[in-house]
Amino acid sequence: QVMLKVLAERNFPVTELLPVASERSVGSKISFNDKEYEVIGLEEAVAQRPDIALFSAGGETSLEWAPKFAEAGTTVIDNSSAWSMHPDKKLVVPEINAADLTSEDKIIANPNCSTIQMVMALSPLHKRYDIKRVVVSTYQSITGTGVKAVQQLENEYKGEQG
Repeated sequence: QVMLKVLAERNFPVTELLPVASERSVGSKISFNDKEYEVIGLEEAVAQRPDIALFSAGGETSLEWAPKFAEAGTTVIDNSSAWSMHPDKKLVVPEINAADLTSEDKIIANPNCSTIQMVMALSPLHKRYDIKRVVVSTYQSITGTGVKAVQQLENEYKGEQG
């Protein structure tokens, strides 16, 4: 939903939207730019050969499905950590190194939100002063991990297991 909101806010040129989700969500409806769309499954999405696929479904899903989309000619932009350290995939923050991309790059990794914000600030400093080393500590909310993690934290707080 957040990705769709950002696409709408930025007036991203979407000629056709293929909302994709797990099998349990196939057939449900979502709204985008005052239009309703039916959610489809991954296999159907690959078969439709979209130009771009925005992945935010977790590393396991990305490792399995991003190559299938890439083989179909789709450019995959992955929001998981699955490809971020892969030696053959580029880790991209568009404002910093998008020019490094070629038409051959079919799976594009992006760093996590903390890293993106940090490199946006550090990039101009690095260009000017040639930064050699940065030590960073980040602390992220448990809620970003999902409802199961929040429930686990609540259980642990109460002294319960699992």
